[in-house]
Amino acid sequence: MNAADSMNVTICTDAEDVAQHAAAAVEQAAASAIAARGLFHWVLAGGTTPKRCYELLREADIDWPKVHVWFGDERCLPAGDAERNDRMADEALLNHVAIPPLQIHRIDAESGPEVAADHYAALLADVAQMDLVLLGMGEDGHTASLFPGNSALDDQRLAVPVYNSPKLPPERVSMGYAVLNAARRCLIMVAGSGKADAISRIRAGEKLPVACISGSEWLIDRHAAGEMICTSYCSGAGSPK
Repeated sequence: MNAADSMNVTICTDAEDVAQHAAAAVEQAAASAIAARGLFHWVLAGGTTPKRCYELLREADIDWPKVHVWFGDERCLPAGDAERNDRMADEALLNHVAIPPLQIHRIDAESGPEVAADHYAALLADVAQMDLVLLGMGEDGHTASLFPGNSALDDQRLAVPVYNSPKLPPERVSMGYAVLNAARRCLIMVAGSGKADAISRIRAGEKLPVACISGSEWLIDRHAAGEMICTSYCSGAGSPK
């Protein structure tokens, strides 16, 4: 069985369609988690498509005071820097909804990779399981700040320091596979023709970093999917739009 046989994929029309379906999934997962356990632990991704998802969620019917927000990765830049993932999340969503500030668990990446990873791992140790993880995928198949060939891939800690990133800045902090693979649900958003090669490589069985997230659901737009045969479709009609 190759990777394509086991991928749980929904084909979407475009990036906007991916964002809309991701937003609906967040709303549903929040309702289920809050009904079952009284809280919703949600991991945010960086990137353009997730940003649009967050903008759509401003009007969602979510019990925001019961939401805990976490970050899949962060860049080692000063707090408030325009290139940080938490700054993007603030502007797209967090400044617009009633999540208590103490329930927004930021990575203090300005402290440097090692210190920040240790601090975040200590916070993560208090959470048995994330309810929903949102992830994106880079053109090289990286996810969060887990890049192909990087030593962080072999780090077993809950949060890991990342050095020598091929994308700036070179120093980052990422959630480790120990957290990502333990989540109740993981949704990977992929849009754009630039991602098609990585999707093809994953389908062929290549273990790119994003392909090592177990039990994940994929929202892939038609530009990234190419000729992929999938198990479900956003249209719900049994064939791509």
